[in-house]
This record gives sequence, structure tokens and C-alpha cells, in this order.
Amino acid sequence: MRSLKNIARTFLLLDIAAGLRVTLKYFFKAKATLNYPFEKGPLSPRFRGELALRRYPSGEERCIACKLCEAVCPAQAITIEAEEREDGSRRTTRFDIDMVKCIFCGFCQEACPVDAIVLGPNFEYSTETREELLYTKEKLLENGDRWETEIAANLEADAKYR
Repeated sequence: MRSLKNIARTFLLLDIAAGLRVTLKYFFKAKATLNYPFEKGPLSPRFRGELALRRYPSGEERCIACKLCEAVCPAQAITIEAEEREDGSRRTTRFDIDMVKCIFCGFCQEACPVDAIVLGPNFEYSTETREELLYTKEKLLENGDRWETEIAANLEADAKYR
């Protein structure tokens, strides 16, 4: 009886038919892939992308030059120089981040008491030279201005977990 089943299975190609059935089942289903440059998948509010410096709604930069981000950075990718203003507040004169060294750990964002430095939603920032990956204060503020609405929404969505 058992050998008769094996013979029938061999001659009727039942294993191939079962495999073909699975193939056809997935052939006609909706595709699971995205057409990447034109379609983008959803990002988590906690996504760690390109770094940015934020401003207050008045336009003044948020960074108070406490240098906590520089101290906590395990890759030592952040360099800050600061000076005191005429009104007694401290602000940065130099805020550089070497994106080649950055490991996107998010410690700088966690350490910042005023949410000045954040990891934004941008993950498309390829360059042709390494020098372009040395972000200055101006470049970081520009990133913050460009992505402020997304950054604020992500911080709001993640606020209950902080």
C-alpha cells in the first residue's frame, strides 16, 4: 500500500503540483515591496536619521552651550566652543559634528536639556567627499529649519515614553 502511494506520487508529480500551487498563490497577491525612490515606507517617531539643531519659535537657537552632548558622545563626534553674550546667556560659537564618526546612538538627544540637538527623520544624505560630512552649526541649523515640523511631531508622539 505504501509503495503504491509513492509510485502514484512520483508519476502524477504531486509534489511539483503542490509547489506550483504555492507559487501561483503568491504570484497573484499584492506585492510587499516598495518602488523606493518614488514610494517611501513609514518611519517610526524614534527613527534616528540626520542630526539637526532646533530653534525656538522666535527664531533664536535653542542650544545653551551646556556641552552635555559633547560629554556624553561615545564616538567623540561633537565639538563645541561657546562664549557668553552681552545679556549674560551662553551660546555656541562653534558646533561641529563629524558625521563620519557619529554612531547615531541618540545619547546627545537624550542629554540635551532643551531639545536643541535631535536626530531627525532624514536618511537620504549621501555625499561625494568626507569633508561634506563635517556638519557645522549653520548646516545643523539649516537641517533643523528644514525638518522642524516632522521633528516636532516625532517628539510629541514620543513624549509619553521619555
